[in-house]
Amino acid sequence: MRLSLVVPCYNEVEVVTRFHEALSRELVATGRPYEIVYVDDGSTDGTLDELVKLAAADEAVRYLSFSRNFGKEAAMLAGLRYAGGDAVVIMDADLQHPPELIGRMLEQYERGFDQVIARRTRTGDPATRTLFARTYYWLINRWADVELVDGVGDFRLLSRRAVDGLLELGEYNRFSKGLFAWIGFESILFEYDNVKQPDRKSRWTFRRLLEYGLDGLLSFNNRPLRLAIYVGLLLTAVAAGYAVWVIVNAVLNGVQMPGYVTLIAAITGLGGLQMVMLGVIGEYIGRIYYETKHRPHYLLKQSNIDPIDRPATQTPRSRQLP
Repeated sequence: MRLSLVVPCYNEVEVVTRFHEALSRELVATGRPYEIVYVDDGSTDGTLDELVKLAAADEAVRYLSFSRNFGKEAAMLAGLRYAGGDAVVIMDADLQHPPELIGRMLEQYERGFDQVIARRTRTGDPATRTLFARTYYWLINRWADVELVDGVGDFRLLSRRAVDGLLELGEYNRFSKGLFAWIGFESILFEYDNVKQPDRKSRWTFRRLLEYGLDGLLSFNNRPLRLAIYVGLLLTAVAAGYAVWVIVNAVLNGVQMPGYVTLIAAITGLGGLQMVMLGVIGEYIGRIYYETKHRPHYLLKQSNIDPIDRPATQTPRSRQLP
């Protein structure tokens, strides 16, 4: 059984060598043939140069380098396309995913599981972030068509048929957490302690987390659009009831001038609600717009992978040997 490791990298020059050394020790200990596919997502800090050095020193290292930063989703997709192993492990290069868990993953894979998922605990996370995360997962699991587990990310082992299933999903707007859940197959989950790197600041700002959460919410259901219909019907009913009340009040007590504050509040509130609903509709239309362009998920500028190993979905002009 051959094992492939897919490692997306973005500006990891300070840690990628240490990561490779730690990863290699664990892979050698498994006694299985392996390859490591590093995907440089348009780094600007010399990460590519480090990957070239690692490839020159270790024949198991394969690397891909994008023409610019296309995002982690594109990097994972590229790595899965080029990974040739019977089992594929996806992990980050910042040492937040412990390489020593690979052996445990392989044990579960040999028991017949297609997805072996490592779930991190939230030990050490700020209380506010934990609260927001749990609230988000509670909400999305009541809206989305797939079930997402709190604390589960991209760190997992996939069988070959699970990888092939993912590669059949060609949408441009990718939300891997949902895609992993959507393909199904036999899965098992185990927990590991959260690993904090004191000298590294997380790239996940509140804004990025919010945008990522919205991607997950909109990628696997159309319920926000249906909610707009329900809210519209509710407001119509409220307006009709209010109109009836005004007419009855005018008949019984005479015509009275409606309150100015009430009128302004109603106009402002309804206007804001309309903008929110238009934004939701616009998000869905924007996703359709990008899907219809059929642009590639990424473009390669450099690689050490032989042309014979190129996926059919990648054009020869997007690759240049160093």
